[in-house]
Amino acid sequence: MATSSGKTSTPTPLASKRPLPKDPSSEVPSKKKSSAPPLSLSGHFVEGSIVRIAMENFLTYDICEVCPGPHLNMIIGANGTGKSSIVCAICLGLAGKPAFMGRADKVGFFVKRGCSKGMVEIELFRSSGNLVITREIDVAKNQSFWFINKKSTTQKVVEEQVAALNIQVGNLCQFLPQTSCKEKTEYLEKMVQRNERYKQDVERFYERKRHLDLIEMLEAKRPWVEYENVRQEYEEVKLARDRVKDEVRKLKDGQIPITRRIEEIEMQRHNLEAQIKAKATDIKETSQKCKQKQDVIERKDKHIEELQQALIVKQNAELDRQRRISNTRKMIEDLQNELRTTENCVNLQPQIDDITNDLRRVQDEKESCESEIIDKLKERETLEKEKKSVNDQIVQFDNLMNQKEDKLRQRYRDTYDAVLWLRNNRDKFKQRVYEPIMLTINMKDNKNAKYVENHIPPNDLRAFVFESQEDMEVFLKEVRDNKKLRVNAVIAPRSSYADRAPSRSLNELKQYGFFSYLRELFDAPAPVMSYLCSQYHIHEVPVGTERTRERIERVIQETRLKQMYTAEEKYVVKTSFYSNKVISSNTSLKVAQFLTVTVDLEQRRHLEEHLKEINRKLQAVESGLIALREKNKHLEHKDNELRQRKKELLERKNKKRQLEQKISSKLGSLKLMEQDTCNLEEEERKANTKIKEINVQKAKLVTELTNLIKICTSLHIQKVDLILQNTTVISEKNKLESDYMAASSQLRVKEQHFIELDENRQRLLQKCKELMRRARQVCNLGAEQTVPQEYQTQVPNIPNGHNSSPPMAFQDLPNTLDEIDALLTEERSRASCFTGLNPTVVEEYTKREEEIEQLTEELKIKKVELDKYRESISQVKERWLNPLKELVEKINEKFSNFFSSMQCAGEVDLHIENEEDYDKYGIRIRVKFRSSTQLHELTPHHQSGGERSVSTMLYLMALQELNRCPFRVVDEINQGMDPINERRVFEMVVNTACKENTSQYFFITPKLLQNLPYSEKMTVLFVYNGPHMLEPNRWNLKAFQRRRRRITFTQPSQ
Repeated sequence: MATSSGKTSTPTPLASKRPLPKDPSSEVPSKKKSSAPPLSLSGHFVEGSIVRIAMENFLTYDICEVCPGPHLNMIIGANGTGKSSIVCAICLGLAGKPAFMGRADKVGFFVKRGCSKGMVEIELFRSSGNLVITREIDVAKNQSFWFINKKSTTQKVVEEQVAALNIQVGNLCQFLPQTSCKEKTEYLEKMVQRNERYKQDVERFYERKRHLDLIEMLEAKRPWVEYENVRQEYEEVKLARDRVKDEVRKLKDGQIPITRRIEEIEMQRHNLEAQIKAKATDIKETSQKCKQKQDVIERKDKHIEELQQALIVKQNAELDRQRRISNTRKMIEDLQNELRTTENCVNLQPQIDDITNDLRRVQDEKESCESEIIDKLKERETLEKEKKSVNDQIVQFDNLMNQKEDKLRQRYRDTYDAVLWLRNNRDKFKQRVYEPIMLTINMKDNKNAKYVENHIPPNDLRAFVFESQEDMEVFLKEVRDNKKLRVNAVIAPRSSYADRAPSRSLNELKQYGFFSYLRELFDAPAPVMSYLCSQYHIHEVPVGTERTRERIERVIQETRLKQMYTAEEKYVVKTSFYSNKVISSNTSLKVAQFLTVTVDLEQRRHLEEHLKEINRKLQAVESGLIALREKNKHLEHKDNELRQRKKELLERKNKKRQLEQKISSKLGSLKLMEQDTCNLEEEERKANTKIKEINVQKAKLVTELTNLIKICTSLHIQKVDLILQNTTVISEKNKLESDYMAASSQLRVKEQHFIELDENRQRLLQKCKELMRRARQVCNLGAEQTVPQEYQTQVPNIPNGHNSSPPMAFQDLPNTLDEIDALLTEERSRASCFTGLNPTVVEEYTKREEEIEQLTEELKIKKVELDKYRESISQVKERWLNPLKELVEKINEKFSNFFSSMQCAGEVDLHIENEEDYDKYGIRIRVKFRSSTQLHELTPHHQSGGERSVSTMLYLMALQELNRCPFRVVDEINQGMDPINERRVFEMVVNTACKENTSQYFFITPKLLQNLPYSEKMTVLFVYNGPHMLEPNRWNLKAFQRRRRRITFTQPSQ
């Protein structure tokens, strides 16, 4: 018996060998290491059969040992338990390739995960002594170490020993793993194709070469043609330059007389300008003298004007003095008349004193009123500041509320539109309707918002809360039905849950780290709070800290809370209805999105009431201010009247004294004006005398000025005559200079043209040299090397002094660049049409021709040898083919019998495509599973998977008696069969494999049909896995049997 050492909940395979109660000697201990089976079984094993399979750290096994029987071994177990692992152990233990199993290409992958080494041990029956083959696998090196009978050896020796026992793990007829059950057809690739490039390719190659040679000649001639074109252009430019050079010389000779005449006129102009300058100097001096005389005359005129103006001023002053004296006398007369009419003002003082007392009393009342106004203004200012502060606080609350509403609008636009409709239509409802819960909830601390949002679903957070069913129906009809808005609505419980106490006191829970219930984390209107308590039991859900999470298992066991929160997680605790086990689940808290904005609605209501009170006080203050201002206005009016009356009395009291003072002052002024007299006749006589004297001096100055003007006029006439002469000279000079400039401009144009032609000549000369160098380079000629005579034509003159010519072959080619370029394009296009040609095609063609000649000679020799070989092969073929046909006929007979027993038809024949192609010989299987069809070849496409599995199994059974091998392995061959075919095949396998002297048989399957026939010679191995497997060292089949017998004997007879 074989067991696994695994103790964990990971599935661990367990293999169970068939117990033989009638023959206890057949039991094999779990750690049996003997080299041969018991003597009573030795006669049943055939040479090379498997006696024992041991595995350690191999695939799913920790330690496992399997002892199969000599005949049919049924290995049964659920998928994944480790049935195929036993097959892998057989294959790898007998030097099979890892890739043959279809699992991995490296042997290290077959070692159990987490282990560094694994071991497979196979014990084979041998009449001379059992053969124990051990394979140790090193994962790190992906290397195997081989042992035969505990002695180190090599894989090659193991393969020889296995082959000596006629074991072929790579033969599908002996070893059919799970991944090879489906028929696979191998196709051979066709070998070497004949060469495709023959004579036609060579001709195309030479045709292309002719085009390329012509292109090469055209490309060689093109530089010579280009050189000749440039040379001719150079000669033309040189002739043009020489013509322009003669024209420049003629223009320069024609400018010499003009230059000389211009120099003469320039000297004459200098003389005239000197004379004009001298006359201008004389005119300037004479003009200065005239200017001096004119200045003196003007000063005399100004002096006369000043004397006349002074006389007029004195006359006007005397007239003004007489007028002022007259006015002063009239004013004195008027003041004296007013003084005589003024009453006596002695009795006005008592009236003035009474008015002064009344005025003092009014001013006191006015000061008191103004003081009261100032106090009222200060009170109003204080109230306005307080009002502004309250308004600012309300605005802050409104801003916070707007933030919540913005979040609602962004996430749930329909709900936001419904809120706006509700605010405008509250009169349609009988009882109060509350806006969505997320707007009415006010968190006491923003950091706790995540608990509430994770506890209350979003659908309820955006739900409207109603106190009556009728109001809710009206709301939903308007909003949902008419406005087509998607909104949620709930009804608050009739009996309030808001003030219900929790089932456990918070003080009891503080020891676990809980600091509050959800209900205490926020404020909300009573109906909203009542709904949340009844629906989500927020008064029963505590909120804890990180300390709560650290001791969560103790909290769950001791508190029996159904829901709770830690710092970052939500825990839900349930009790299983079936097992009464406590099941807890935890989820991470999502970040709060809506309730992070806190708005204290109660405080906002208090602020609004306070604002109303402030407005009432402001109205009272304004009323008081209006009354005080009216009173102050009345006192001001009365004060003005008293002041006016006092002013009038004071003016009446002081008027007589003022009149007397004015009369005295005016009399003094009149006396002074009468004393200040002036003799106008004397002043006029003095002024006339001075004016006569000045006029005499002025007449003398005018005579002198007239003489100077005559002299200046004569000088001006002389100067004008000189200027006219100078103008004539300048005009002649300008004409000569214009002619000279025109000639110079023409000369410059010609010189510039000459320079351009000379530069063009130099450029063309250099270009000719460069083109000559390129032409020689194309023709592979040196700088001083002459062209060979057989390629020479007319030798052109080369500007650099050298003589050369293009080859004679050029004379048949076009002589213009356009024609050469056109022909080049045409030839290149033709050459490009020859694609896919390899330059080595000619060499290969020539070489192939030589090889063909050699092969022709060799074939003549080989043909003689082939005739001899054919004669010899015919003799060998008779000895080999006839026994092969007989063997195939025997296989066909057994195969057909198996199919006939299943009411089907099948046959096996030798398939030959070409009698001389022995590699293509093969076995062809044709089957028919329905009477209405014909025999068809077994292929992956024509038959179903189950039909192919049945055919494969029956073919293996047909080989059972004809092809002797120690054992056969078939892995899950029955998976694709229907129940009828599976039962028939199983009966055939049992009958065939349990005969005497037959090969050992391993049949692996995950399931079997019920009521199948079994033989005493079968061995059934069950593979189990699970977390409660018995350890291998505790497995004792004999002890199990003894315990079973004791239990049976002690049972009372019925």
